[in-house]
Amino acid sequence: MIHAIQEKKGSNIVSLDLRKIPEAVADFFIVCEANSTTQVKAISDYVEFYVKQVTDEAPYRHEGQQAAHWILVDYINVVVHVMQPETRKFYKLEEMWSDALTDEHL
Repeated sequence: MIHAIQEKKGSNIVSLDLRKIPEAVADFFIVCEANSTTQVKAISDYVEFYVKQVTDEAPYRHEGQQAAHWILVDYINVVVHVMQPETRKFYKLEEMWSDALTDEHL
């Protein structure tokens, strides 16, 4: 998934390991930024395409494709959040889940 995000030039990619947080809704979050609604859609679409090609899995659900300021792609154990920078700053997911182990991906 991270490779797919990198292929479409997603930036500020962070993975959060939520497995030790009892109230977490997934095992991992992957959060990244895109500079436009077009890029948000392109990244989320490519993540879905890439995962389907590699694992033959489709997402359980996805949200936010209409406005495309934040698209969430939910694979149950892994949830990908593709956000525009101002949306990411507003919602502060990394702060909300600050107990998670984090990895930055360049």
